Amino acid sequence: MATLKEIANEAKVSLATVSRVLNEDPTLSVKEETRRRIFEIAEKLEYKTSSTRKLASALPAKAKEHLHFLALYNYKQDTEINDPYYLAIRHGIETQCDKFDIVLTNSYDNNLDIKNPKVDGILLVGRQTDEQLIAIKKITKNIVYIDYTDHDQEFDSVDIDLVRISKEVVNFFTNQGYSRIGFIGGQDDINTPDIREQAFTEYGQLKGVVSEADLYRGDFSSSSGYKLAKKMLETDHPNAFFIASDSIAIGVLRAIHEQGLSIPNDIALISVNDIPTAKFTFPSLSTVRIHSELMGSQGVNLLMERRRDQRVIPINAYIPSNLRLRGTTKK
Repeated sequence: MATLKEIANEAKVSLATVSRVLNEDPTLSVKEETRRRIFEIAEKLEYKTSSTRKLASALPAKAKEHLHFLALYNYKQDTEINDPYYLAIRHGIETQCDKFDIVLTNSYDNNLDIKNPKVDGILLVGRQTDEQLIAIKKITKNIVYIDYTDHDQEFDSVDIDLVRISKEVVNFFTNQGYSRIGFIGGQDDINTPDIREQAFTEYGQLKGVVSEADLYRGDFSSSSGYKLAKKMLETDHPNAFFIASDSIAIGVLRAIHEQGLSIPNDIALISVNDIPTAKFTFPSLSTVRIHSELMGSQGVNLLMERRRDQRVIPINAYIPSNLRLRGTTKK
């Protein structure tokens, strides 16, 4: 059986670091690459912590069975191709489930027709219909929302504060002297307004910089952003825009370039998500960084804790975000 010293020598870190990483010390600050290397080496050498060994020997065989979680996505799988934001959420879920040996079933487009409906917990990625929720609650009471919060349900949730983000963008532009700000966004459900658009409009109107005429809505694709921007450019338009996602912004950038306008001198843009492509557009996108992979992993953590402690009081967690200024805004 491997020792901590052997793992430390191979990982080229201190013995204390190995011990704290393997025991999930929450106060330890270490690079994710180092943490991953330690776990990989420990797994290769078949190392188990003393607490794990004692627990494994004490538990009956039935308690050693793997947990089974279902991740239910409210969109089609090809959505992940058009918007890496959703791909990162799934990656966070899968990585965390792998870490804790949890069996995971992914199901897209709200499809509950799965081969093994007996699951220990369900991760709901995105908003669900009332009909879906009735069916879901018949399967298990251990339910966590990701990328959505429903205060009418007793579910945990891991979400982002889109209201705060929208206000932050309005404040940034007004502080730069813009007196008219537009919005180009999308809508997942025609009966439900996008939170970004709603918060942006209400707050912007209070500050006197937003009007209904400067709001453009389609879906969350680059092609939609391109079409909406072409329509916007045919009018007397604002010189600053809040874009609901980076994917939409990529289409907006193309339309503005085709018009021969200068970014950010003629039109300034701020979008949301900070997908990998955002750094490589021309000019590079100023955007609000969303830690979407962390949303996925923390959803798994909440689901594990909820099931373990049989907690019924819901926890609503907001993942922090930060504005990253690049080439589409003035310095």
